[in-house]
Amino acid sequence: MKVIKIAALLGMVVTTSAFAQANTTAADTSASVTASQTGAWVPPQGEANVPKTRAQVYAELVQAEKDGQLDYLNSTIYRNP
Repeated sequence: MKVIKIAALLGMVVTTSAFAQANTTAADTSASVTASQTGAWVPPQGEANVPKTRAQVYAELVQAEKDGQLDYLNSTIYRNP
């Protein structure tokens, strides 16, 4: 009976020391998150996020066609393999 008690006590001592050396930095780093990191996305230079109208999108498309930007993208990125 004493052998079982000694073995149980030894087992508790061994497991307690293993938990005493556990790494607790994960809990510390998650608690140090600032409010700016948890907030929503903010557009550059504090500009308002206003959706574009169809006319604005069409004007950008016409401008890209005139600049040759669409031809460049079609020949490089969107090229069929």
